[in-house]
Amino acid sequence: MMQPSAVVLRAPGTNRDGDVADALDAAGFTVQLHDVRHLERSDAALTGAELIVIAGGFSHADALGAGRLFALDIEHRLGDVVAHHVAGGRPVLGICNGFQTLVRLGVLPGSGMRAALGHNASGRFECRWVTLEAPPSRCVWTRDLDGPIDCPIAHGEGRFVCDDATWESLVSGGHVALRYVGDNPNGSRGNVAGICDASGLVLGMMPHPENSLVVRQHPLHRRLGDDATESRLGLRLFRNVRAHVAA
Repeated sequence: MMQPSAVVLRAPGTNRDGDVADALDAAGFTVQLHDVRHLERSDAALTGAELIVIAGGFSHADALGAGRLFALDIEHRLGDVVAHHVAGGRPVLGICNGFQTLVRLGVLPGSGMRAALGHNASGRFECRWVTLEAPPSRCVWTRDLDGPIDCPIAHGEGRFVCDDATWESLVSGGHVALRYVGDNPNGSRGNVAGICDASGLVLGMMPHPENSLVVRQHPLHRRLGDDATESRLGLRLFRNVRAHVAA
C-alpha cells in the first residue's frame, strides 16, 4: 500500500520542520518540506498532499507578533489553501508557531478578537516537558487516545485566552483537544494546550509532539521503563492521524 503524502510548511526562522518530517516519516507518511515563499496556491505539492503541517519555530523572528507574518505569507501566496484542504477532508496541524499561524489565519474557532495566544503568564520564555491529556472532543488527531502524552514546550507566547462566550462554545462544541495536566506552563484558560476546528481535522497545539518520538528523548524513561515511556510519546498523535487517513 502506498504511503500517504504530507507537506511540511516552513518560513524564515522555522526550526522544527526537520523534526516534524522525522515524526511523519516514523508514522508512515512520505514527506516533502516546502518554504512557503516558493509555493503558489495551485502548486501540485499542496493540492496532492493528504496532510499539511505548519511547523513551529520562530518564523520571521516572531516580528510584529508570533505567527503573524507566517500567516500573511500563507494568505498572500496560497490564498485559502487551508480551507480548501480541509474541505477535501484532509487534516492540518499547526505546532507552536504553527498554532499561532492558524489562529492568525482564522481557521480555528474564536480566532481573532475573541480568542488569541498571548504572552506566557510568567512573562518569560518557557522551555520544558509537560504532560497532556486528550479530553473527549471532535478532533481526529486525538480520537481514542487514552492516557497521558508527554511533550516538550518552547514558547514565549502560548497562553490561550478568550472571552466567556467563546470559552463556553469551545467546551460545549468539543473543540478543546488537548489540556495540560498538573503544571500549566503558560497560564492558558482551562489548561488548554490545543484546540480543533468544527470538522475535527484542523488541530493547533503549543507543545511539540515531534520532539517526543523515541523513549530516550523522555526525561523519565529510565525511571518509567521503556514500555511505559513509549505509551506516552507524542508520536501517538502522528500515528493516530495516519490511521485516520488510511481509513
